[in-house]
Amino acid sequence: MRAIGIILAGGNNNRMRELSNKRAIAAMPIGGSYRAIDFALSSMANSHINKVAVFTQYNSRSLNEHLSSSKWWDFGRKQGGLFVFTPTITKENHMWYQGTADAIYQNIEFLKNSHEPYVVIASGDGIYKLDFNKVLEYHIAKRSDVTVVCTTCNDPSEIERFGVIRMNEDCRIEEFEEKPMVSPYNTVSTGIYIIRRRQLIELIEKAGQEGRNDFVRDILIRYKNLKRIYGYKIDTFWSNISTAESYYKTNMAFLDPGVRDYFFRQGPPVKTRIDDLPPAKYNPGAVVRNSLVSSGCIINGTVENSVLFKDVYVGNNCVIKNSVILNSVYFGDNTHIENCIVESRDTIKANSYFCGEDGVKIVVENNDRFAV
Repeated sequence: MRAIGIILAGGNNNRMRELSNKRAIAAMPIGGSYRAIDFALSSMANSHINKVAVFTQYNSRSLNEHLSSSKWWDFGRKQGGLFVFTPTITKENHMWYQGTADAIYQNIEFLKNSHEPYVVIASGDGIYKLDFNKVLEYHIAKRSDVTVVCTTCNDPSEIERFGVIRMNEDCRIEEFEEKPMVSPYNTVSTGIYIIRRRQLIELIEKAGQEGRNDFVRDILIRYKNLKRIYGYKIDTFWSNISTAESYYKTNMAFLDPGVRDYFFRQGPPVKTRIDDLPPAKYNPGAVVRNSLVSSGCIINGTVENSVLFKDVYVGNNCVIKNSVILNSVYFGDNTHIENCIVESRDTIKANSYFCGEDGVKIVVENNDRFAV
């Protein structure tokens, strides 16, 4: 593909509550075996984008570790590769990324040293599969300056989390409002854009010189009447995990057979870093219903309508219902967990009881056994 990729994975969001205390949002576990950033990386790899840059910043240690080898996404080639950029103190700059546009501006040499004519920009917290070749063909056919991938948001309460757009009959964007409280429209940006590389360099340098730091506000919205900005609408599965509630709902969506079939069985595949763990073990007396149980887990109790990530131990007479259990959690005997997200590496003592009665409850025990 005649494009390079940029994944913006450095942001922090207080709406993730305790879940973002230990890791970047792009490193959040998804669907039993994946990290959030795997979906953007896999879509780029499957679209034959051979050169991808990931901009990390907040709590990036576990994310950088996940990205330590490009072979999992097949970027390890003589031409191209996977590049991870963190904020760097230089003679000209000594600040962290001040926004999405500033992150690109501080790494502008990556764009200038590339030769591909187009750039695909994506966020690291979207869960989807997308063929970027089709988006690029659309971009070229429309003679677009910027193409914004968008989708329909069917939940009015979620509108305030996204950029809301209005398009004319030709799909040209006429209005773009970032995170409005209410809106008469329900078409939202997915945070995925295609733009010509030289034009991106020009716009980013101008924004940087003027002290403008946000890609959406200072480029898309500012230039919407001066540039040809089009929307490319998708109707396949897409979710954003930037809040604890949306993170919970996204993981629970993988209990739907249709969603599992779309991501796990239909091509192209979602790729991730593989851990060398044994298959899940179900001891006598274990009961598992409508759940995802990942490798390395040992089940002695009851698990219903839940997602268990890798290396989880469920003790005798435990009951886990409607919950998301992150990596390497140990449940002591007679524990009851319902409507919860349990943080990784936690040891839940025997006879504990946690239940999210007014929404999802995040369980964080201050007895971590080892690092993130």
